Amino acid sequence: MGIKWRHRALPVASLALALALPAATGCESTPDARPKPTAAPPTSVARVCAQPAAGPAKAPAGAVTVDPAVAGDLAAKTKSSPPNTTFWLRPGKHTLEPDRYAQVIPKEGNSYLGAPGAVLDGRKTNQYAFGGTARNVTIRHLTVQGFVAPHNEGVVNHDSADGWVIEHATIQNNSGAGLMAGDRQRVRANCLRDNGQYGMNAYKATGRISGLVVEGNEITGNNTDDWERRREGCGCTGGVKFWAVDGADVRGNWVHDNRGAGLWADTNNNDFRIEDNVLEANDGAALIYETSYNAVIRKNTIRRNNWVEGRRRADRGDNFPFATIYLSESGGEPRIRARTDKIEIYRNVLENNWSGITLWENADRFCNSPANTSSGECTLLVKHTDRCTQPAIATAPLYADCRWKTQRVDIHGNRFVLDKSVVDCTVKCDRMAVLANYGTYPDWSPYQGERVAEAITRTQHNRWHDNVYVGPWKFVAHDPSRILDSGQWQGTPYQQDAGSTFRARAGG
Repeated sequence: MGIKWRHRALPVASLALALALPAATGCESTPDARPKPTAAPPTSVARVCAQPAAGPAKAPAGAVTVDPAVAGDLAAKTKSSPPNTTFWLRPGKHTLEPDRYAQVIPKEGNSYLGAPGAVLDGRKTNQYAFGGTARNVTIRHLTVQGFVAPHNEGVVNHDSADGWVIEHATIQNNSGAGLMAGDRQRVRANCLRDNGQYGMNAYKATGRISGLVVEGNEITGNNTDDWERRREGCGCTGGVKFWAVDGADVRGNWVHDNRGAGLWADTNNNDFRIEDNVLEANDGAALIYETSYNAVIRKNTIRRNNWVEGRRRADRGDNFPFATIYLSESGGEPRIRARTDKIEIYRNVLENNWSGITLWENADRFCNSPANTSSGECTLLVKHTDRCTQPAIATAPLYADCRWKTQRVDIHGNRFVLDKSVVDCTVKCDRMAVLANYGTYPDWSPYQGERVAEAITRTQHNRWHDNVYVGPWKFVAHDPSRILDSGQWQGTPYQQDAGSTFRARAGG
C-alpha cells in the first residue's frame, strides 16, 4: 500500500472495552489488544447476528425437502433436480460427504431456503459449501459454518458465479473467506462473522464484477487466523476486500471488531458508494481505498477504529500518519465512467479513531515499477502495460497515466472528534494528512525526487473545506516531517479547510 508501509499481491486464483491498554503515558499496548464496541449502533443499522430473520417453517409449494439425517442429501438432490429448483432444508445440521472437495454445485436459478435452525456444516473437513458457475442462485435463511477454504478462497459462491443473491444467511466460523462475489451479486441482511480471512472476498479470476450490492449486513470478527501476522504486509485481511469491482453500493452495514481493516477496496476498483454504514472498533482502518477511482463516501458513523494497528506502528517509531480513512493512490478520474468524477467524502462523523483521513501517494508505485505490489497490474488508463517504460513514460500522456494518482478528493461537511483520553494516547493519533514519499526507485523512474509530493499537495485538487474539528488535531502536508497546526494548514501555501471550524478542547 505504500512502498515502505504496505505490500500486497492480488489473491491467488485457485479452484477458482475492553481494550487492555496501559496507563495513559504514551502509545504502548499489548499487540493483541483489540477494541470492542462500548455502545450499541444506531437502531437503523443491522444487528443481524443477534437477531437473524427466521426462514420458512414449512416447505414452500413445489420445493424439494432436504433431510439433515442423510449426509450429502443436499448435494445429491441438487444434482438430480433440474435448474430453477427450490430446496428447503429442514431444521438440523446438514452435512456433505466427507471428501474435502465435496460441495453443492447449484444449477442456474436454484434457490436454497433454510428452515429455522437449518445449518450446513463442513465439520472442518469440506473446503467449499456452494461452488460452480451457475448464475442467479439464491441462498436465504441458512447458516453455513465449519468449512476450511484455503487462503484467498471462499466457502459460499466459491467460483464467483454471477447474479447470486445471499440474504438473511449466517456465514460463520469458516477458514478463508465466508463468501466470494460475482457480477451483479446482492448480499443483504447477512451475518458474516468470525471467518478466518474475510467476511467476503469480492474477487473474480475471470470476467468482471459490477453492480455489486452489500446492504444491511453485520460484518464482524473476521480474520480470526490473523493473516497479516502470518504473512506480514500481505494486505489480505479484514471484513470485506474488493478487487477490480466496477460499481458497488455498500450501505447500511455494521462493520465492527474485524482484525484488520473494516472495508478495503484494492486495485482498480471504480464507482463506489459507501454510505450510511457504522464502521467501528476494527483493528485497522475503517476504510482503505487503494489504487482505485471515483467514489462517494458519505453519511457514515466511524468510531474507535485503528487503535490496534495504529498504536502498534507508533510503538515501533513509525511516523507515517496511519488513519481511519486511508486513500492510497486513489482519486477521481473523469475519463473513467462512473456516477461521480471525484472522490467525495462528506457528512461523515469520525469519533475517537486513531487519526482521521490520510491521502497518500507512493511516488515509486506505477505501471512496470518493481515497487508496484499489485502483481503487475496497470492503471485503467493504460491498456498495454509495456508502454509504461522509458522513454515514453517520461512524456505526455503516459507520464500522467502510468501512475495511480490521489487527486480530485473533496472532503467537506464532516465532523472530526478526538478525545485522546478515550483513545489513550499522547502522540501520533491526532493527524489529518496529504503526502507522498521522495521518489527514488527504480533508476529509470520519471517520478523521482519531490515531484509527486508537490503534486499531491498542491496541484492534484485535493481539498478539505467546511468541516468541524473538535479536539487537538494536527495536520501533515507534503511529507511526514511537515506537521502543522490549524493556522498553518489553512494558510499559504496549503490553504486547506476554508470555512472549517476548530475547537481545540478534547471531547465532543
